[in-house]
Amino acid sequence: MPADRRNKPTTNPQQAKRPRAVNEESMSSVTPDLTHTITPNHALKRWILLTIIGVGVGLGVHNPAQAKSILVMGDSLSAGYGIDPQQGWVHRLQSRLDQSQPGQHQVINASVSGETSSGGLARLPKLLTTYRPDVVILELGGNDGLRGQPPAILQSNLTRMVSLSQASKAKVLLLGMRIPPSYGTAYSTAFVESFKVVANQQKIAFVPFFLDGVAGHAELIQADGIHPKVSGQQRMLDNAYPAIQKVLK
Repeated sequence: MPADRRNKPTTNPQQAKRPRAVNEESMSSVTPDLTHTITPNHALKRWILLTIIGVGVGLGVHNPAQAKSILVMGDSLSAGYGIDPQQGWVHRLQSRLDQSQPGQHQVINASVSGETSSGGLARLPKLLTTYRPDVVILELGGNDGLRGQPPAILQSNLTRMVSLSQASKAKVLLLGMRIPPSYGTAYSTAFVESFKVVANQQKIAFVPFFLDGVAGHAELIQADGIHPKVSGQQRMLDNAYPAIQKVLK
């Protein structure tokens, strides 16, 4: 939602037995460099590593190359602003998928607090090239509305992100948003309709209101009146999960 500062979630590269929700900005620090010249010592180490990986696959240990990847493109709602990111709905999604189908899914959280649909559109091509996700979840637009951006621009940006994702062979799930009635009936209606139009025209999975059952419930919202508390994260996941299951089939 509004621009803010927060610590990005980190990834422990040693946790090989099950995938974790990964923050894309941290990936460069945990991706091994295999481009250097392989000396005899390097060759031995690599043979040992490949042997271990082979054994791991045989035992059903997570194999990133075979897992379905899910790229979450969102704002502070998905970045976990104001809470421990490991308590956020994206991390909970990884945990739920691990429980139902261990080692079969890898969630990549590319969400940035304060992000708009324009910012997401600018970042998406590189992310698609880097991760080649099987599914892209778009949770953007809230900041567009809070800043009074024209709904037509939001609709255009979302449409382009859907098209880019589909061109990369990814399925897309769009999470719809609403804005406070104080922005006026005409604007609020046009804002909500922009999500519906994109979902209908592009024929993609769609959750009409991601914060259903959370927004408007003071006990689930932080003091800023915008961002959900930890207690609201499970409801957010529950709102999205049925649609996520469908696009993973």
